[in-house]
Amino acid sequence: MGTVTRGTTNPNRLRRMDRWIAAVHGAELRRAADPVAVDLGYGAAPWTAVELLTRLRTAAPRARVVGVEIEPARVTAAKPYEREGLVFRHGGFEVPVPRRPHLIRAANVLRQYDEGDVAAVWERLRARLAPADGRSRGGLLVEGTCDEIGRRHVWVALGPEGPRTVTFATRLGSLDRPSDLAERLPKALIHRNVRGEPVHAFLRDFDRAWASAAPYASYGARQRWIRSVRDLAADWPVTDGPTRWRQGEVTIDWRALAPRN
Repeated sequence: MGTVTRGTTNPNRLRRMDRWIAAVHGAELRRAADPVAVDLGYGAAPWTAVELLTRLRTAAPRARVVGVEIEPARVTAAKPYEREGLVFRHGGFEVPVPRRPHLIRAANVLRQYDEGDVAAVWERLRARLAPADGRSRGGLLVEGTCDEIGRRHVWVALGPEGPRTVTFATRLGSLDRPSDLAERLPKALIHRNVRGEPVHAFLRDFDRAWASAAPYASYGARQRWIRSVRDLAADWPVTDGPTRWRQGEVTIDWRALAPRN
């Protein structure tokens, strides 16, 4: 179920998203008896699924990864890369795995879809996640977009209950100002970067904080970013802290950026 994507992929392209997942969702994966992650729409080559397994296992050694692709020829080409903990399956948004996964990563998949399609896809994928219980918040869907070599990335994290957060991540040396990340907003937000919408106001305020933090540039782009996020947090619900900011990240509560309608 779904549409064949262009399949563009490069080694190490999703490193920022992977590292964030391992840091933020690693504890949930460790608690699971059989933690399964799905790399949905991995593309013309299997690099991202191979890398996801390696990075998840730094946080959850028992994690397994299933690469899912809607194009059969891509699945056939990926089969030689299967190994313990890594398999490839033909499929799409139905997520053809026997158990509900604890993670679904869908990077650069919805970019080609219409904005009106996003809510239904999110709902379908969330319904496939492992449910919340007394010990766990449930599985995590991470859906977003990045550039071709992974320097700039924005993603939404969703649980079984709905969207939770939006994360902006960048190689700081590539950034002139934070609003440069607007071109990598996920489909649910990219057309909302207009006056009157929360995401537009957020990026405007982020640029202002970045300009105000210009004196910190003499200490490096990382220190300027950290100071900018500290100032931004006075008016926006930043959900992470300096450990993540140092990575060139900032995470915001979804409700603050959600489209008005």
